[in-house]
Amino acid sequence: MTTTSPLRLAYGTNGLTDLRLTDALALLADLGYDGVALTLDHMHLDPLAPDLASCTGQLARRLDTLGLSVAVETGARYVLDPRRKHHPTLLDPDPDARTARVDLLRTAVRVGADLGATAVHCFSGPRPSGTPEPDAWHRLAGALTAVLDAAATARIPLAVEPEPGHLLSDLAGFHRLRATLDAPPAEVLGVTLDIGHCQCLEPEPPAACVRAAAPWLRHVQIEDMRRGVHEHLPFGTGEIDFPPVLAALRDTGYQGLVSVELPRHSHAGPDLARTSLSFLRAADPAHTDPAHADTGPPSPTRTPEPARATVPSHPSVPSAGDPRC
Repeated sequence: MTTTSPLRLAYGTNGLTDLRLTDALALLADLGYDGVALTLDHMHLDPLAPDLASCTGQLARRLDTLGLSVAVETGARYVLDPRRKHHPTLLDPDPDARTARVDLLRTAVRVGADLGATAVHCFSGPRPSGTPEPDAWHRLAGALTAVLDAAATARIPLAVEPEPGHLLSDLAGFHRLRATLDAPPAEVLGVTLDIGHCQCLEPEPPAACVRAAAPWLRHVQIEDMRRGVHEHLPFGTGEIDFPPVLAALRDTGYQGLVSVELPRHSHAGPDLARTSLSFLRAADPAHTDPAHADTGPPSPTRTPEPARATVPSHPSVPSAGDPRC
């Protein structure tokens, strides 16, 4: 008899920014998550810190102790420019500004390699005003070349995310990038598929998007969303039918992390981490282990109710070196 393994569920640290990283990791391990999607940012693992290598080493040991897998994400809002969100981008007209983003992504690849990450995530950025679309695509491909070289050397996939409002906004855009780059192998250039973004703007339903993206799928972000509205919502408060999506991920043999993406809900992060895990397990029949039982999914017709406060059983362990790590 063929058995189906449960999907590997994770939670994004961009939805836990009110917690220290050590506390966030302990919370996720205590709840029973399989991994974490780590956004490199000043409040957690600062990619610009002079002691990044030391902090990364300490983090690798902590992840190993807690049994958490990791994907590295690079969507921090102000990590490079304290005045302009997500700037500079890979499409910035200023070559020096583009280099700053390229350097950040190359750093993310090194961090990902040191952590044994499943993938390193990135995005294109919006097309700058006055830049013709063909020029923007060639600029994006040129900026990514050095990052892809680093990813190939590190043997870790770079997974670009189609983002509403960006030059690369959908799966068609991902394939246009691949063609512009002469079709790198999926082990080097893959896709981050955000399930909510599929609901928001893709012509096909999310489950069909999963199947279409399967050969290149290296990272998954998941949340609820409504058609035509780019707003990340807690599960059960949008329009997505999740069981077919999770079935498509299993059926296509996806091996990476499926990470909850609620970056505007850090104020309720601990409660949403708990209810999100319950929801996804209830929606995925492969989760049959009694140890995975919880209070059940939130109602699909209302916002999840606040949970009672709990104390993680994994204590926070201060770093041996710089306390910022």
